[in-house]
Amino acid sequence: MIKAPWIDKEECISCGLCVDNVSEVFRFDDENKAECYDPNGASEDDIQHGAIDVCPVSCISWSTEPDYLRSFA
Repeated sequence: MIKAPWIDKEECISCGLCVDNVSEVFRFDDENKAECYDPNGASEDDIQHGAIDVCPVSCISWSTEPDYLRSFA
């Protein structure tokens, strides 16, 4: 199944762990909230362990939503 990391920006506290740990996938947007810009920039394991598992507010998850996935096409 195709999936990509999704961030609930309402919950994001801009701690930067995901950006620091997996900068090939995550960056800060104009509002200083984390965003996924390249879901293929790192392996699923690196994303899971370097961002999803360490997020202090658990705002990063995997999404299989077709419209979201198309945004990376």
